[in-house]
Amino acid sequence: MSVPAHVSIVEVGPRDGLQNEKVTLSPQIRAELISRLAAAGLSRIEAGSFVSPTAVPQMAHTDETLALAPRQNLRLSVLVPNLHGLAAALAAGADEIAVFAAASETFSKRNINCSIEESLTRYAKVVAEARRYGVMARGYISCVLGCPYGGEVDSGRVASVASALLEMGCFEVSLGDTIGVGAPLPARRMVERVARVAPLDKIAVHFHDTYGQALANIFACLEVGVSVVDSSVAGLGGCPFAPGAAGNVATE
Repeated sequence: MSVPAHVSIVEVGPRDGLQNEKVTLSPQIRAELISRLAAAGLSRIEAGSFVSPTAVPQMAHTDETLALAPRQNLRLSVLVPNLHGLAAALAAGADEIAVFAAASETFSKRNINCSIEESLTRYAKVVAEARRYGVMARGYISCVLGCPYGGEVDSGRVASVASALLEMGCFEVSLGDTIGVGAPLPARRMVERVARVAPLDKIAVHFHDTYGQALANIFACLEVGVSVVDSSVAGLGGCPFAPGAAGNVATE
């Protein structure tokens, strides 16, 4: 199967990359990073998140980052966990929001302190409110190929969560191999399973490079027809709640 003629990159470094770094950067430096990424040709950039600064101090003052960042010809998105985070995102003028679910029950409970079903109920309200203000919502699914606490993850569960996110109004769902345990064949089969319930043009992939397989996994998904790929400048990243997770695939 041929790969898509055009592939879009969603740069997640300023959020998913920096949230796991030991050093907390100022809003000014984070805005400068976004500016340089934009100058390099990236137009979809995840700028930060409106989560608890106690849990993820690296993402504190995302509102200031947005205020300082360039906006022309850019779509700046932010991660939000609830209606409170959404209100902050709207006040800061975010172009887009993202909500984050999981395909692993254990990971969901450890990461966001609720079951998958409870998280989807919460996010349906967030997405509906965002759309009321004309702000698009993206959905993330963590642990699509494996969980640090529970091992393998059933692709049927991934498809079910993807379907729920699209049904509530997310314009796109990003399938994340959070701990980087995927290989090309399982990645391909997982995407094919999700594609039974979701159009390929609404599916993105998000691979971590723990075992050096991220690029091979991406290519396998491109062969299926996926045309949106998340990546992080310099391969920054990991996950504060996923022990052993390496960085994202490098944008370069």
